[in-house]
Amino acid sequence: MEFLQSAAFWSGLAQICLINLILSGDNAVVIALASRNLPPKPRKLAILIGSGAAIVLRVILTLVAAYLLNFPYLQAIGGVLLIYIGIKLLTDEEGEEDMEASSNIATAVKTIVIADLIMSLDNVLAVAAIAKAAGGEHYMILVGLGLAISIPIIIGGSQLLVWVMNKFPPFVYIGAGLIGYAAGEMFVGDKRLGPILFGNAETGTHGLMPHSLEWTIPAFVVLLVVGVGWWIRKRRVAAVEGNDFSQ
Repeated sequence: MEFLQSAAFWSGLAQICLINLILSGDNAVVIALASRNLPPKPRKLAILIGSGAAIVLRVILTLVAAYLLNFPYLQAIGGVLLIYIGIKLLTDEEGEEDMEASSNIATAVKTIVIADLIMSLDNVLAVAAIAKAAGGEHYMILVGLGLAISIPIIIGGSQLLVWVMNKFPPFVYIGAGLIGYAAGEMFVGDKRLGPILFGNAETGTHGLMPHSLEWTIPAFVVLLVVGVGWWIRKRRVAAVEGNDFSQ
């Protein structure tokens, strides 16, 4: 237990907690969107199961992150999946009475876990690097402690966001927009797609766009997710009103 007396260990833990806290904001948004239409008791269960499963899988992802991030266009693919998830969460129907609570919980948990894994891709490598540098052979203890500290923040934050979204429905669009922004950042940060779009300063190569326009990709994806989600919701409302009128 001598490592507990190391300043590097505690410094590394502080850095990992900070990264996880920053990431927890995005996670809380996803959890809130995925569970907002569930009744209170199933909602709490979905949040607990989804958060717990996501944390466990993030530990596993941390172990293999160095290998995963070498796959070409992995982050870009993750960005595409996040766009789909953002639109789906925005257009999920409320009060689907024909579905059992267990089915709704399973759907919410699946969405939470998948979105969390995708959004964690560009963070776990940094966590692993900090943990290995500060903790040495005990680096997994650092990773575990950092994630354990972030769990109550994720759960508490998501429950607060559910209340806000149910109280003020327009916040659902803000949440979907944040997921879209995360997707856009994954496109920009992809090791293969990023240099194609904006070049590589280290090699001196030029891309399709100047670096000063990097912000346009996340901004465009935000508009895409919110715009498509709004359009789908509007069409569904029009279809329901049309059916009611015909009856």
